[in-house]
Amino acid sequence: MPDREFDLVLFGATGFTGVLTAEYLAEHVPDSCRWALAGRNQGRLEAVRDRLVVIDPALTDLPLLAADVSDEASMADIARRARVVISTVGPYVEHGEPLVAACAGAGTDYVDLTGEPEFVDRMYVAHHETAVATGARIVHACGFDCVPADLGVLFTLGHLPEGVPAQVGGMVRTNAGLSGGTLASALAAFSRAAKTKQAHAERRRMEPRANGRRVRTSAKPPHFDKQAGYWLVPLPTLDPFVVRRSAAALERYGPDFGYAHYAAAKRLPSVVLGVAGVGLLFAGAQVPPVREFLLGRVPAGRGPSEERRSASCFSCRFIGEAGGRTVFTEVRGGDPGYTETSKMLAESALSLAFDDNPETAGQVTTAVAMGENLTRRLVSAGIRFTLHRTEVS
Repeated sequence: MPDREFDLVLFGATGFTGVLTAEYLAEHVPDSCRWALAGRNQGRLEAVRDRLVVIDPALTDLPLLAADVSDEASMADIARRARVVISTVGPYVEHGEPLVAACAGAGTDYVDLTGEPEFVDRMYVAHHETAVATGARIVHACGFDCVPADLGVLFTLGHLPEGVPAQVGGMVRTNAGLSGGTLASALAAFSRAAKTKQAHAERRRMEPRANGRRVRTSAKPPHFDKQAGYWLVPLPTLDPFVVRRSAAALERYGPDFGYAHYAAAKRLPSVVLGVAGVGLLFAGAQVPPVREFLLGRVPAGRGPSEERRSASCFSCRFIGEAGGRTVFTEVRGGDPGYTETSKMLAESALSLAFDDNPETAGQVTTAVAMGENLTRRLVSAGIRFTLHRTEVS
C-alpha cells in the first residue's frame, strides 16, 4: 500500500502496554519506517513522545494522531492513513470493534494483544468476509496470548515428519505479575461466559472446516505427566483455539492433528492453589460489586514495576509426536505479560509491514499470516525457540 502516509500507527500508546510497545518501536523500527502514535489524550501522547525522544532524539517530531473508539470518523482516519495499525486498547470486547471494523473496511492490516475469545469470535463473524474482500489481515492475540503457543507448535512440527497424524502438548509456566488491563480483560471474560459460548457457536456455524483433514483440541483432567515431569492442569485460554485455527488453515499440520494446552507446575500444592485462585476469580466476576472491588485492586494503566518485570520469565514446553518420532521443544523468554508481549506485538506489526509473508487475508493467526518470518524476528529479539531432544520409537 504505497499510498499510505504511515507504515505503522500505534493506537492506545498511553496505556501501560502501549508505552512499552512505543518504547520498543522507538528502538527497533527501521530507519525508513514512517510511524505515529494515536490516542484520545493529546497531553498524554506528548508525554509518551517525550519519553521516546530520550531513546531517539530524531523522534521529536513523531506524529501524534487524535483518535477515540467512540468517534467512528477518527477510527476510519487512522485506518485510511496506515498500512498496519497496532491496538493496545482493552478490554477489547468493550473497546476493540470500531478499529477492527475500520481496518477491515480500509484494507489495513491490524494486530492486537487480546486474549478474549468472545471478542475474537465476534470479530470473525462481523468482519472476516469484509477483510477478505479488501485484503486486510486481521491478526489478534499477538502477545503472550497466543504467540508462544501458536508459533511454538509450528516450530515443533518443523522437527516432525510431514503428512502423518501428529499430536502436540503445550505446557506453560511463568512467575509474572499482573496489570490493571490484564485483570480487567480476565474479569470481563469471566463475567460473560454465556456470551462467549454464544459467540463461539455463531463462529462455528459459518467457519469452514479443515478440508478433509481432522483437527481437534482436547486436554486431560489435572494429572501428573511422567514424560513431562510436571503436574498439568488444562488452561482455559484462547491459545488452543488459535492453534486449532492455524492447524485447520495449514496443510503442514497433517491429516489428523491434536493439541492439548496446560499450565504446568512441579508441585501439587501449586496446582491446587492455582485452580482455587482461578475459581475464586471466576466466581467474583459474576457479582458486580465484587468485580468492581477486584478491578480497584489493580487500577487500569498500572502494572508491575521494571524491577518486578526484570525478575519475571516464562517457559512454554512442547512434546510433539508423529510418525514414530517424539520431540521436546521450548519457547522461553522474560516477563511475558508486558516486556515480551510488547516485543511480540511490535515485531508482529513490523513483520506485516516489511516481511515477504504468505498471501492471505481476513482474520488469520500469527502462524498463518507471518509464520517463520515472525519466529525469526522473535529469535533475533531474544526469545528462544529450542529443540531440546528427539526420541525415535
